[in-house]
Amino acid sequence: MNISTIINVIIGLLVFGLIIFFHELGHFLLAKKNGINVIEFAVGMGPKLFSFKKKETTYSLRAIPMGGFCMMLGEEEEVDDEHSFSSKGVLARFAVVIAGPLFNFILAFILSLVLIGLCGYDKPVIYGFSETSPAHQAGVEEGDTIMYYNGHRIFNFREVMVYTQLDQTGKDITLTVNRKGEKLDFTFTPEKTENGYIMGISGGGRERKGVLNVVKYSFLEMRYQIKTVYLSLKYLITGKLGFNKLSGPVGIVSMINDTINEAKDSAEGDTSLAIINVILNMINFSIMISANLGVMNLLPIPALDGGRALFLVFEGIFKKRIPIKVEAVINSIGFALLLGLMAIVLCQDIFKIMVR
Repeated sequence: MNISTIINVIIGLLVFGLIIFFHELGHFLLAKKNGINVIEFAVGMGPKLFSFKKKETTYSLRAIPMGGFCMMLGEEEEVDDEHSFSSKGVLARFAVVIAGPLFNFILAFILSLVLIGLCGYDKPVIYGFSETSPAHQAGVEEGDTIMYYNGHRIFNFREVMVYTQLDQTGKDITLTVNRKGEKLDFTFTPEKTENGYIMGISGGGRERKGVLNVVKYSFLEMRYQIKTVYLSLKYLITGKLGFNKLSGPVGIVSMINDTINEAKDSAEGDTSLAIINVILNMINFSIMISANLGVMNLLPIPALDGGRALFLVFEGIFKKRIPIKVEAVINSIGFALLLGLMAIVLCQDIFKIMVR
């Protein structure tokens, strides 16, 4: 492993660590806001590398940059203390649990503001076609703005690419476009190639238009990232997307390494441009990972924030609290299954790196 790769890996770990820190910070701040004692606030897992204590909370940095936690008093057992998690009402506990994913979405939005403010947004405008483009043959023209893909609202060009990459059934596609104020529909069969089914279109030029548009398209950028996660999960569950497409922390750091190298190569020896490209690509990658982490943690799976929130919704509706020992057992089983899945994905990521 050369020096450049080591530096890229360190950057990747720092990016991953920042996103986890922000997630745990959400839990931490809402816990403090609701008068809950936090025993330990940690970034990373495994042995402690560094720690210090302030009031009742130990702040620590741990060796393995693949997670983190905010350990609260009375989180796993009933504690007769007014400052324990277990003593608080449903709304307070729900706010603390949901704060982690919410802070990931906040981080994604803040980073989107920076990215869109600097680079603009990618318009869903068609700029060109391949020689055998089925979309062009159906009547789609250069300059058309894509409004809908098979009835799904489109706000940026990458959304179109996500649909075409994930939806590889070969079935007819209907594009609704805006052509000089006129709304037109075009239906055609995508072309089968070695790389899958394609429409044969290109586009996505960047545009910047005022502060309000930066805010608007920052929300839409976050929407795009969340939508991509949702679609990927949907196609994964239905079997249209292979399990081998999943990546864990090792795979993500490897992708960050590849992204940094590509950003440097695109600068063609210009050091200043290379640094700018790397920074912009890391911001874009951070938006994607933060939105992914927010969505995944909201899934109603035991041990995840979404699973814990589901217990609280049940309690709020039926006015009956699930015994904390029962919840702990369910969460432990869920955690064990997640660890098993993480181990499989880890082995898969390592195998991908070795065979490249």
